[in-house]
Amino acid sequence: MAGKNTARKEREIIGAVVGAATAPKLDRLVHERLRLGILSALSVNESLTFNELKKLLETTDGNLSVHARKLEEAGYLSCTKSFEGRVPRSDYKMTAAGRKALERYLDHMEALIQAMRER
Repeated sequence: MAGKNTARKEREIIGAVVGAATAPKLDRLVHERLRLGILSALSVNESLTFNELKKLLETTDGNLSVHARKLEEAGYLSCTKSFEGRVPRSDYKMTAAGRKALERYLDHMEALIQAMRER
């Protein structure tokens, strides 16, 4: 019988956390690890180049390119392409929409953490 009560209590806690998590919808675009890393890095730097982000996040060209493009398509960051001599250069900046999305995401995560600590 104790097992059933424990399982019921666990379901109640999970339900409360899931309820808190779905109050404002979790931004799945920001939630992905590499995209969250890109936005976090750009939140404390005015701009970063592709190579700076790649080194900072320890990822591959292809992986960074795909995730940066998704954020750019969502309007969360902007990319300016130029050349330094003959070498292409991509500079990334977070947009106002990206900053708001990151703030909403962090607020949501803080609410989840708080809900778990209150249990």
